[in-house]
Amino acid sequence: MEVKVRSGDTLWHYSLLFHIPFILILDSNTNLANPNALQVGQTIQIPGFRIGAYTIQQGDTFWKIAHSRNVDIDALLLLNQNINPNELAIGQLIHIPVRVMSRVINGNEPYDFQKMTRDMNKLLAIYPFIGRREAGKSVLGHPLYEMQIGRLGRKVQINASFHANEWITTAIFMRFLNDYMVALTNGLMIKGIPALTMYTASRLFAIPMVNPDGVNLVLNGPPPEREENLVRLNKGSRDFSGWKSNIRGVDLNKQFPANWEFEKERKPKEPGPRDFPGYTPISEPETKTMAELARTEKYDRLLALHTQGQEIYWGYEGLEPPESQIIASDFARLSGYEAVRYIDSYAGYKDWFIQDFRKSGFTIELGIGQNPLPLSQFEEIYAHMLGLFVRALI
Repeated sequence: MEVKVRSGDTLWHYSLLFHIPFILILDSNTNLANPNALQVGQTIQIPGFRIGAYTIQQGDTFWKIAHSRNVDIDALLLLNQNINPNELAIGQLIHIPVRVMSRVINGNEPYDFQKMTRDMNKLLAIYPFIGRREAGKSVLGHPLYEMQIGRLGRKVQINASFHANEWITTAIFMRFLNDYMVALTNGLMIKGIPALTMYTASRLFAIPMVNPDGVNLVLNGPPPEREENLVRLNKGSRDFSGWKSNIRGVDLNKQFPANWEFEKERKPKEPGPRDFPGYTPISEPETKTMAELARTEKYDRLLALHTQGQEIYWGYEGLEPPESQIIASDFARLSGYEAVRYIDSYAGYKDWFIQDFRKSGFTIELGIGQNPLPLSQFEEIYAHMLGLFVRALI
């Protein structure tokens, strides 16, 4: 919600007026030259609100409207600076602040790149303290979006949909982001932890869809200009529901130089729907982006969301730090999933992250069954994951 500065207004006043933590007001207005000296007429973003319309009825006053809407009368004056509150006319429209207290994202639906972008834009409009940048592009030119939420303390990256037919991980993650934002702007706790504690403890780097081309292929079918080649790579089948790779037939989570040569010898030797590690490591635009992010940001903790198996993989070749076991045990307790230190799988993003940075990395296998997991599991998976997400940020 946008407001125009009046004489004497401060960000602290807006924080008190709308009952929004000052830090969120400040982080929603990073463009201000001097947050301590606002200029009359400046536009200020107030997170967690929308502007609604109200039609004046017989006998209405600003005081009565503010009382019935449980808002401060000065909030009405702020939003209606061109209206004389002593001369209201029946049928006149005024602006009222509407606090957002529930989700604006469903998530429990087939979730392609377009739906993710739509929902991301909804969050950005209501919660302007969220930062978003285009970290890279996919083979087909779809942006690989990174959202940044929180203060510069611990750096935590969470990513989803490395594998195309695991798109439900993006939907689950986006719902959490929405619930996190609602809790932040309404002074709520998630699983007993104040959302503001999470915000000040960690900066979340969220990459909700690493493989947008592959996700769109699974859900929407092949783009016409690539259909013939993709059908060939898919062994003649036009059913792409089991496709894991990117649009070029490379498995993005077998692309990283952590025993990549070993995986190369035992995995498919040419592009296809799954498991082909590429002709060289980090050959794809998506994996180049993810590697560059890790090198540049130097994350303290990393979670890669996959399906399925209800397991948490947390070790790699004994290179993981001691805190990994503690965090993995907490994740297991909170989610009901099993913590597993080592598995016979290499060249994954988590593996490379642990190997190169010696920081805590986790692959979380959501749900159980056969990919792609049905949406009938969505609510159950989310219930398992909510506490785990919270623990990741504290």
